[in-house]
Amino acid sequence: MTDVPTGSGPRQGQQEPPPEAAPACRPRDQFWPYADLEEEPSDEELAKLDPDLQDALFERPPARPFSYTLVFKPFDGPGFAQALELSRAGAECLEAGTGDGMRYRVRFRPDQVIALRDLWQMVGRFDTSEVLIDDRPVPYARELWLPLLWYLLPR
Repeated sequence: MTDVPTGSGPRQGQQEPPPEAAPACRPRDQFWPYADLEEEPSDEELAKLDPDLQDALFERPPARPFSYTLVFKPFDGPGFAQALELSRAGAECLEAGTGDGMRYRVRFRPDQVIALRDLWQMVGRFDTSEVLIDDRPVPYARELWLPLLWYLLPR
């Protein structure tokens, strides 16, 4: 009876694969499509970032107050000019997109509840209007959370 070697070593008659050859050239440090971009993003680019992404990019989350945000499309009618005027009176107004993808994104703090209510009365009738709580979509924001804010209205 002959002894058969056991273990994880190479078997007799099999060759080990050759070591990988060194690359013929070294890759460049400069990547072509990104060579001319600025190192720092602009203030407008930072404003458009998702809050969760801002928290991940910066070591401390930005100190921003609790907010309600209305997002709506341009609409035909006499109230659109007044809706734009009210939206520019909000804490922050951002116009994004072009053509059919155009959206107005208006952020309000709780102390601006009257301006929020006035704008919502104009744009809330459209199904394309959205309500974001602290810049995040929340279930029942239109039906529950926004009406709860009306309790802050002065009587």
